[in-house]
Amino acid sequence: MLVTELLSERAEREARRDWWQAAACRTADPDIFFPVSAHGPGEEDIAQAKEVCAECSVRRQCLQFALATHQMHGVWGGTTEEERQLHLHDRPSVPAQRQYAEDTEDAGRPGCE
Repeated sequence: MLVTELLSERAEREARRDWWQAAACRTADPDIFFPVSAHGPGEEDIAQAKEVCAECSVRRQCLQFALATHQMHGVWGGTTEEERQLHLHDRPSVPAQRQYAEDTEDAGRPGCE
């Protein structure tokens, strides 16, 4: 029973760490996730990026990653830099951020960029 529980915990940890492999943005143009500006032509890129994120099965994990790692640029989890600033007030505690960092350690490429 203990071995099964440990394997289950390990699989869950790996799934949290490897979320980006299931990200919808992996097949999208990366430029739309990092527009030059939030205004003008960049508005169309942001709208396209958000459409990709809206269909993404790991959108929540992507947003959690962006908040936990303080991503300052780009569209992550369907949010812009400005929108993520609003989330900072409801940021998880330091222990929660540390746990997320441990769970995602060596995760490789981030997801919805």
